[in-house]
Amino acid sequence: MKSTVHTCGLISLIVLGLASSAIAQDTEPVRDSLVTNQQAIYNRPFIGLGATGISIGGYAEGNTNYFIEDGLTEGFSMEMRRVNLFVYSPIGKRLRYLMELEFEHGTEEIALETAQIDFEINKYLSFRSGIILPQIGVFNANHDSPVWDFVDRPLSSTMIIPSTLSEVGFGIFGNAVMGSGQISYDFYVVNGLAGGVVLNEEGKTFIPGGKSLEMLEEDNNGLPMYNARVAWCQSGIGEVGVSYYGGVYNTFRLEGEEIADRNSLGIIAIDYNTDFEKIDIKGEYVIANIEVEETLQPLYGTRQWGGFVEVDYSVKKGKLIGFDHANLLLMARLEKVDMNAGDFETTLVSLPDITKYDHETALSGGVAFRPNGRAVFKVNYRYHWIRDLVGNPAAKKAGIQVGIATYF
Repeated sequence: MKSTVHTCGLISLIVLGLASSAIAQDTEPVRDSLVTNQQAIYNRPFIGLGATGISIGGYAEGNTNYFIEDGLTEGFSMEMRRVNLFVYSPIGKRLRYLMELEFEHGTEEIALETAQIDFEINKYLSFRSGIILPQIGVFNANHDSPVWDFVDRPLSSTMIIPSTLSEVGFGIFGNAVMGSGQISYDFYVVNGLAGGVVLNEEGKTFIPGGKSLEMLEEDNNGLPMYNARVAWCQSGIGEVGVSYYGGVYNTFRLEGEEIADRNSLGIIAIDYNTDFEKIDIKGEYVIANIEVEETLQPLYGTRQWGGFVEVDYSVKKGKLIGFDHANLLLMARLEKVDMNAGDFETTLVSLPDITKYDHETALSGGVAFRPNGRAVFKVNYRYHWIRDLVGNPAAKKAGIQVGIATYF
């Protein structure tokens, strides 16, 4: 017990030290409205700081939570959500390497999130291989906590799109300037998700349940999944992207013999991101179709959808309480996911089909203070309406979160 207390204390001191260091460096904000979602992975402040060409950095995130659900609460708690370490190196002409190692909830989970090599073939085409972040929606490849002003990640980006999703694979990407805007594209072949999409601890179709450590070792069925995204970004308007991720997810083959039907899934997402002078708008809409064994229907959904709209308003930007490039923001986010879209089909002609529910709707608001482009202090209030599959009155969940996230 003493060892655990000392470890938690040491982690807290490290995080406070990192936050103080980030705040002390009163630098220009790193966020830029012209940076596309594709480019976000290299739009991190540590890159280019190493005198030898090798750069080391990362980010830390901690928060407190107090939630009540239907009058019951587990009380107040503090969470060391994650500490991530980055390594970047230009390893040769038109070659670069990026690695990200993540420590979640202290050291409860340690994962190699990114380990990729990029090779620029020409200015319009590059090749990427290794452990990559597929381009799905607005969040998966641009998920660093210091970039976002809410403590919790969007529901559609975590309950339907299995963010943060790391995959072993390879592919091509590139972009081209066209007039006042630019078009970007990504295409990757990856190992893909596994059978935990169904028959998981959630007791329903849950695409993030298909993530496993084995994904980074081998493919569970010998068939890859595919990811593609095309986006258009224009100054003064923003970026809009369309992405796809899908393929066969279940283990249908054993020792060369097919033992089950092939079940596939497909996710299509439309995302939008823009940054006006005082207003930053992010949004995402996603639909997913999942093939499920007939014996598991209708409890295991075959169609899901969700989305969110987030608006951040800059109340004061510039010199503020001793910081030259500070930003004080008000935020609001509206979001919803439907985990089992459709109806229960009735066999009697005289009765209409009964609607399936399994919905979650959330409305959040908050205040964020950015002393510079590296750190953010967040205070959020969240209210959720949660309905079960058969549509009983919604469970109500509400809570306050206070968090800090900082690059270092």
